[in-house]
Amino acid sequence: MHGQPSPTLDQARTERLDAVIDAAIAEERIVGTVVLVAEAGEIVYRRAAGHADREAGVPVAEDTIFRLASVTKPMVAAAALALVEAGQLRLDDPVTRHLPAFRPKLADGSEPVITVRHLLSHTAGLRYDYDDAADISSGLDRPGRGMAENLEKIAAQPLAFAPGSAWRYSMAIDVLGGLMEKATSRSLPEIVAERVTGPLGMADTEFVAGKPHRLATAYADGEPRPVRMGEIQRVCHNGWWLTFAPQRAFDPTAFPSGGAGMVGTAGDFLTFLEAVRGGGAPILSPESQRLLSEDAVADLDIEDPGCGFSLGWSILRDPAIAGLPGSPGCWQWGGVYGHSWFVDPARRLSVVMFTNTAVAGVGGAYPEALRAAVYG
Repeated sequence: MHGQPSPTLDQARTERLDAVIDAAIAEERIVGTVVLVAEAGEIVYRRAAGHADREAGVPVAEDTIFRLASVTKPMVAAAALALVEAGQLRLDDPVTRHLPAFRPKLADGSEPVITVRHLLSHTAGLRYDYDDAADISSGLDRPGRGMAENLEKIAAQPLAFAPGSAWRYSMAIDVLGGLMEKATSRSLPEIVAERVTGPLGMADTEFVAGKPHRLATAYADGEPRPVRMGEIQRVCHNGWWLTFAPQRAFDPTAFPSGGAGMVGTAGDFLTFLEAVRGGGAPILSPESQRLLSEDAVADLDIEDPGCGFSLGWSILRDPAIAGLPGSPGCWQWGGVYGHSWFVDPARRLSVVMFTNTAVAGVGGAYPEALRAAVYG
């Protein structure tokens, strides 16, 4: 079939998506959500449902602002590639060119070279699951922690593997953020605003929440329903514990976390995804866009079967092995505050699924059912 989908197909998809959202809200698996679906640059489905603040009775609106967690990473990766285009960074720069003190060692005591490309592709040998004793902030916790202190603590831990030899999701984009600051003598919020959010008109996406009345309350998975997050909230995800400090979103003294530190709206993030899907303009060249849309670790296995990774996000290699609907080459990722997104370039399709429920909105029944409903 060529051209736009027929109204009957659109209507059937709308009914499927509505049913998934209605059930998740009614069963109290999530508290609130915004779902946007764009085809060929046009929004063909939009829905805000549930509560931004359940206890106060505040409904989610389409312009509700969410804590983004790892939805931050793609925008920081794009900003880094823009700095490469501007000649302020090189992908094969050693990290020590910009961060001379960042010299983590392998278990045998040797000090390998880590490059900017290793950071962007999560092949640097860093990790997320450091011991509590390492006292490293994931970018979700430890309000007041400064950039230099956190980088020092990361560098003090042994690398999990030789850079380039394996893939592991990690603190790499936080390290990259610190590196970008040193390379430009600007703050990471200034860099991202100048290179990404500003040119795209993403007025609600930033590192410190400047519009608190529109920021959704954060909730954590609980029984029989999600619980409002406390000042410090521990949540188990895939067998390991995440620590959240929701007030960090208001803290200008906390380091700007390139991996997890931004807040923003679903609409703003869709604008970003559509710009990259459309070729990169006005923020990136077609060459940089290709670095985000092609598998950068084709000879490595990542933690998700059937998937690879670009210099920004997961790339769907084999839908059957991954158990995911979509075309080979789909881009996808999410954020542990409760978000999931994917882009199917072959179908000119971009989908953003935000919630305020960690972690039901990023992994499990709700985002999986939404994705299935999009494809039918």
